[in-house]
Amino acid sequence: MFPILYIFSDWGLLALRLILGALFVVHGLPKIKNIKQTAENFQGMGFRPGMFWGPVVAAVEFFGGIALIFGFSVQIVAGLFTIQFATITVWKLIKRAPFIGGLELDLLLLGTCLMLVTIGGGIFSLDRFLAFGNL
Repeated sequence: MFPILYIFSDWGLLALRLILGALFVVHGLPKIKNIKQTAENFQGMGFRPGMFWGPVVAAVEFFGGIALIFGFSVQIVAGLFTIQFATITVWKLIKRAPFIGGLELDLLLLGTCLMLVTIGGGIFSLDRFLAFGNL
């Protein structure tokens, strides 16, 4: 509808990566800080063994968030987040979580990560600088 705005698409990807990365860092940091509690939480939710899944998710969220901020391995990291949020969505559907207050943010994050998997981090990313990403 407004093709002139396409010239700003890489700026939009930068903003998306910065916001999404910061969100994951902020949610991953408490999990990293208290890994034992994180493991117990995952065990209690039914993700067994919790001592494996808790630290894995904590590391993916914290370090993956940092990678997104810098635009490093964007498609790989976004792929890991896609798997994580697809799993969360299925788990919440099984638990019959409501859409509002239950699924909507997870679906938004899933869709955002899918977008980054398919288009990469854009021109303002380390992937582009290091020639890993979409050229």
